[in-house]
Amino acid sequence: MLKQLYIKNFALIDSLDMDFYPGFSVITGETGAGKSIILGAINLLLGQRAESKYIKKGSDKCVIEAHFDLSKYNMQPFFTDNDIEYDANDCILRRELTAAGKSRAFINDTPVPLSIIKQLGEQLVDIHSQHQNLLLGSEDFQLRVLDIIAQDSNIVTDYNEAYDKLVSARKAVTAKKREIEKNVENEEFLRFQYRELEDARLESGMQETLEEEADKLNHIEDIKGALFQADQILSGSDDNGVVASLKEASRAIENIKEIYSEIGDVAKRLDNCYIELKDMAQEINSHAESIDFEPGRLQQVTEKLDQIYSLQQKHHTDSVDALLEIQDSLGEQLSNIDNSDELLKELEQKEKEALEVCKKKASQLTATRKKAAKIVEEGMKKRLVPLGIPNVKFLIRIEEKEYMHDGCDRVSFMFSANTNSELQPVSQVASGGEIARVMLSLKAMISSAVKLPTIIFDEIDTGVSGKIAEKMAVIMQEMAQSDRQVISITHLPQIAARGTNHYKVYKEETSTGTTSRMKQLSQDERVDEIAQMLSGADVTEAARHNAIELLKMCKKL
Repeated sequence: MLKQLYIKNFALIDSLDMDFYPGFSVITGETGAGKSIILGAINLLLGQRAESKYIKKGSDKCVIEAHFDLSKYNMQPFFTDNDIEYDANDCILRRELTAAGKSRAFINDTPVPLSIIKQLGEQLVDIHSQHQNLLLGSEDFQLRVLDIIAQDSNIVTDYNEAYDKLVSARKAVTAKKREIEKNVENEEFLRFQYRELEDARLESGMQETLEEEADKLNHIEDIKGALFQADQILSGSDDNGVVASLKEASRAIENIKEIYSEIGDVAKRLDNCYIELKDMAQEINSHAESIDFEPGRLQQVTEKLDQIYSLQQKHHTDSVDALLEIQDSLGEQLSNIDNSDELLKELEQKEKEALEVCKKKASQLTATRKKAAKIVEEGMKKRLVPLGIPNVKFLIRIEEKEYMHDGCDRVSFMFSANTNSELQPVSQVASGGEIARVMLSLKAMISSAVKLPTIIFDEIDTGVSGKIAEKMAVIMQEMAQSDRQVISITHLPQIAARGTNHYKVYKEETSTGTTSRMKQLSQDERVDEIAQMLSGADVTEAARHNAIELLKMCKKL
């Protein structure tokens, strides 16, 4: 729960450092004193979007810091999951905002994204502001109330998983139907494209091989002429070529190497040259004889290349491998067309199976919500009768709706405050004061089901007074038991007198302008404050006496 709140340079607050305690605390102050500013600072700390306008005029940075005691709430898993140091006795949340619009968030001095501090804040503090009474007309809010009371989070998770699978199955069926419609329209064209590629009998590396062959065939005369010329020079006719001459030279040198030893190395090299040149001459001659001019082959190669180039241009690619991939893709599409009915039936069967699972999970969820609805109905009647609605009728209507992420239940809170009035949606028939009492009763029920450390009520008592206000204070006192902290911002003395701790927010004129301040009241100061709430600006002795009696009645003095 909240132990300490520190605010620096936020709106009208230059500096605030306040300790808070377990149990039921109240905050009072005149309208416009700055109570909403303090709430705004807490909201900012808990992850609300930051704006530079929040910074006190003349300052370049505002800081909001709060210390929490988590020792009784088993929250270590959150810190472990997010790799944040855990201190159960002193968890520190801090938010900094600069005039330049930069915002930083910290948990235990560890920088964290805003989403993380928001997640933690939701587990630490529940702020019921005045506008939240409007939530009473929200189906989502009413459904959440039932789920909290039912404590059906596991069932909700199971249903969500089943619903996600149903949505995926439905999307797959829809996509397949669209694909079939599209493919049917394009089937003839797809088959033409596939046959065209298939008839081309393409192979990987074919283009490079054909281009090389075409280049050779286009220069066949040059190749053949060069080979013939080289063959004539090397072999000649009548043994008068270079090879024959080199052989004669080798023989001549070989004949003298016995008597002229200095020439031995030359003789060996010359003989090697002869052998190598003779081999080359034979190879050139073989090439010259094997090459024949085939005009028909050149035409075949050229036509095949033209076919490949045409297909590449048509399909916007530059390789045979890419054409082969396109051919495979077209083949797969045609196979899907041929098997589309069967594939669609398989997907529809999966959708049917997913729907059956979803129905089963939704039925379980509905059953738990109906049980919770009975608990809420009885609990609300018990709480609302003492709050000045003796003839209250409260019914939770659960109707079936289309399967959605939150189930198939449409929930309506039906309300009547009078015996002769028909049940109507609570937001349509309840007065402002009645709605405040309904919301407080709901919060009381929720708080008993959820172990939330701190609950802050911002003028939940709007539209009520006297004994009803006192009863509401008693409910908030009860909520503040069992390791829970309840803080109520109020204008009613009946509620203020019930607080274990009493804080006052007030304005003060300083040399730098108007400043909002906050202090914890002593017993004497508390008497004066409640007396002022009872009588107005001028505190009379009678008002002080009434304040003392009110505090005595509440066993606080």
